[in-house]
Amino acid sequence: MTIPFELTNEEKEEMTKMIHEYIQAEHSEHFGNLEAMLLLDFFTENIAPIFYNMGITDSHAYMTEKLDDIFEIEKVISR
Repeated sequence: MTIPFELTNEEKEEMTKMIHEYIQAEHSEHFGNLEAMLLLDFFTENIAPIFYNMGITDSHAYMTEKLDDIFEIEKVISR
């Protein structure tokens, strides 16, 4: 199941501007707002879900560790 990332218009505009400025500064290539917007769409659809899933995996590992700590305390008290 893929959950689409939804950005506000303001977020899209700011991110598009950041991409545009980066490409212009680092690569000295003509890179218009349309190209920057298309690149943002690509990252949002294809790259962002990978990072999102990594965050979920990390959160799961963290929460599992903390739950194990809680159950360890329970074992010590019940002895």
